Amino acid sequence: MSEPFSVRVTVRGYETDVQGHLNQAVYLNYAEHARWSLLQAAGITQSGLIAQGVGPVALETTVRYRRELLAGDEVDVSCSFTWGDGKTFGITQTITKSDGTVAAEITAVGGVLDLGRRRLVPDPREVFRELAKDPGVFGL
Repeated sequence: MSEPFSVRVTVRGYETDVQGHLNQAVYLNYAEHARWSLLQAAGITQSGLIAQGVGPVALETTVRYRRELLAGDEVDVSCSFTWGDGKTFGITQTITKSDGTVAAEITAVGGVLDLGRRRLVPDPREVFRELAKDPGVFGL
């Protein structure tokens, strides 16, 4: 894919803190929403993952807050996966205001958990490739 997968979100008033800024924890909710939206766009559902006995897990997440977000702001939350040779993969996400201003950058390390063994699967790329109707969404 030439452009990262992206979803649009409107900041809701109840998500803001006492200063009127988007609460810091909500950035993670937006990132999670974009990740699950990407899985859905690839044709992967939560029930499908459970039926296969696997589930994605977050192992590490870093958020870099760049600009404030206020109630009513519309943002695009991008999501792209990077693949290595091991049990983990990288996720890069950017939350961008409608005027192009970057509000936050999120990097994460994830894996796919074998729900029976409670261990990471050896090749998460293959799990997503096998389950996805459109593996191109993952850059596969």
